[in-house]
Amino acid sequence: MKSDIEYFYNIKLDSFNQIRDYYAFELNLDKYYFCPFKRPLEDFEDLLKVSNELENKNILCHKFMLNKDKKYITTINNQNYILLRIRINEAEEIDLFEIEKIQNNLILNSEKSKLYRNNWGKLWSEKIDYFEYQITQLGKEKELILNTFSYYIGLAENAISYVNNTVENYTPSYKLTLSHKRIYYPNYALNYYNPLSFIFDLRIRDIAEYVKSAFFNNIYIINDLEAYFKKANLSNYEYRLLYARLLYPSYYFDLYEEVMNHQKSEQEILKIINLVDEYELFLKNVYLLISKYSPIDSIEWIMKKEA
Repeated sequence: MKSDIEYFYNIKLDSFNQIRDYYAFELNLDKYYFCPFKRPLEDFEDLLKVSNELENKNILCHKFMLNKDKKYITTINNQNYILLRIRINEAEEIDLFEIEKIQNNLILNSEKSKLYRNNWGKLWSEKIDYFEYQITQLGKEKELILNTFSYYIGLAENAISYVNNTVENYTPSYKLTLSHKRIYYPNYALNYYNPLSFIFDLRIRDIAEYVKSAFFNNIYIINDLEAYFKKANLSNYEYRLLYARLLYPSYYFDLYEEVMNHQKSEQEILKIINLVDEYELFLKNVYLLISKYSPIDSIEWIMKKEA
């Protein structure tokens, strides 16, 4: 791959490292990542527009680099790649309030419509249908997954019902802003400013994913969440969908897929399932917090949870 990069970008590399499925190197004191482009090709033009719009607003995300043929996408062995130049401090952490600040700088318009993701109920239903089919093929190979799968499917179904009820019975009122396929805690700038993960969705998508990830990193996030509520002025619709997204166990399903793809050990799931009781109590506390700002429906079995 080193020789391919040197050929397509007319450069000479002294150092070169492979990290999972991407490649890192430095050139003239700048850091670069050569990454697989795993998204539909039709997304790229919009991603480029978003990156340029951010730059015009003095928000630097990783820069797409042209190859020798003046193209952004380079194909090697039938795989598409993108070269990114890193222009920020990779280790900087982006917290809830910085997320909110950046979101306010970029909202959805018709030119970015291909990056819009918002049909959560349908997408989640399709995903768990696939997982349920897949789990029947496991036999007794993955005992931890087999013993926990039904619980998290049930939690996902609660989330889907919550979303569908909100969409069907409540007046839509929300902001569509720059979001990410997934966001984690700690939320490092290296990941947050990676345009390959950009989408547009409700502003509470990134907030919910950040909050879930913080919880599973043993961070007490309730106080920060309340401070965010005081500042963000969410609508009732947004509060409900935020809660639905906290219900949806993306943290479990992401890990499930990594285990099934042999990227992580099944034992990693213990870090999640050992916190089941604590997370149920967290969901109750978040409900009580949201109720101070907006009336939302309770989930009976969660409200019965005792500390």
